[in-house]
Order: sequence, then structure tokens, then C-alpha cells
Amino acid sequence: MPDPAAPWTPLLLSLQVAGWATALNLVLGTAAGWWLARSRWPGRNLLDSLLTLPMVLPPTVLGYYLLVLVGQRGVLGPLLDGLGVQLVFTLWGAVLAATVVSFPLVFRPARTAFEGVDRQLEGAAWVLGLGRAATFFRVTLPLAWRAILSGLLLAFARSLGEFGATLMIAGSIPGETQTLSIGIYEAVQAGQDAAAGQLVAVTSLVCVGTLLLAHWLSPPRPTGRAG
Repeated sequence: MPDPAAPWTPLLLSLQVAGWATALNLVLGTAAGWWLARSRWPGRNLLDSLLTLPMVLPPTVLGYYLLVLVGQRGVLGPLLDGLGVQLVFTLWGAVLAATVVSFPLVFRPARTAFEGVDRQLEGAAWVLGLGRAATFFRVTLPLAWRAILSGLLLAFARSLGEFGATLMIAGSIPGETQTLSIGIYEAVQAGQDAAAGQLVAVTSLVCVGTLLLAHWLSPPRPTGRAG
């Protein structure tokens, strides 16, 4: 049950979770998008489908998979326990859930953007003496950054509203793992309509603002000439 004296605690927790998830997806989603955009091998489309799967799977299914993977009795449970890492019922479990759920929102735009970069420009950079890393950061990434940033903003908004997977792996511990969506759910269940209304209003404003910014940053669509 959310604390009526601190209705903004779930919002602050959600901002932490969304911030960490977005930062992780900046690295993971961009790297995966670049790799699949530049690689050519038979199983590439299958891997692309698997990486996009979180976009269409129910969040509770993703939460179940995460429990099977990192739960105490999961595949990686003994290894994580030996390293002293606890993910279930912790804030980092919520970060993991939000990262997985929002990953395709960064990965897909990144891959599309990298595929749209003219390879001749990269080739010219190599001829001029730039290494692969320097070419990526000075040529490829600047040409793809708008689509990637737009995807990151969408991933942030999605992470901010994540519910199902987060509830399954992190639970609903007030002040620790009770994020915005879970806090709203708990407030409604407890009959705290005022607290729920406040959180809903703030969530809506933040998400609308994020989507407007993502739309503004999206690459402009090419327009054909008449005649």
C-alpha cells in the first residue's frame, strides 16, 4: 500500500529505474543495432526477431522468463548468489525488467538508422586514415543520432510506465521497488483516489512531454517534388 504522506516516492523510484534502463539501452541497443546493420549471416533475421520479442510479448511473460533466468532457483540464480548479487525484490530487478521491456524501442531505430548511413562516407573516412572506432564516433553515429535519441526517449517513457514484468521480479515494496505504475495500482486498490489521481496526472504529463520531444527529434520524412 502506498504511503499517503509520500505520494511522490513511486515517481522518484520510476525516474531512477527509467534513467538506468535508458542508459543501459543506450549501450546495448545501439551496439546490437549497429552489429546487425553491419553483419551478414544466415541467422541474422532470427536474432533480430528474438531481440524484438519484448515489444510483443506480454510483460508478465517477460517477468516469468526473468524469474526463470535470475531468480534464486533460476538458471543464473546460483551464480548470482555466489557473487552476492540479488536482483529479485530489489530496485535493480526493476531496472532489469524495464531494460528488457524497452530494449526493442532503442534497438530497432538504431538498426534502421545505421542501415541508412551511406557506406561510402565510412569508406572515405577509412581512406583518410580514420580507424573503425573513430569512423563510428565521427561519421556513423552523428548521422544516426537523431533516430537513436528518439528511440531512447520512447524507451524512457516505456520504462517509466512498466508494470507487469517489474511487479513479477521486483514486487511492490513501498520506498524500494514500488514504482509509479505499481504505486497507482496499489493506491486504487487501497481506495486512495487522491494519491492515485496525483500520480496519474504527473505520469501522463511526463509521458506526453517525452513523446512530444521524441517526435520533434525524429528524422524528417523525405518529401517528393510535385510535377
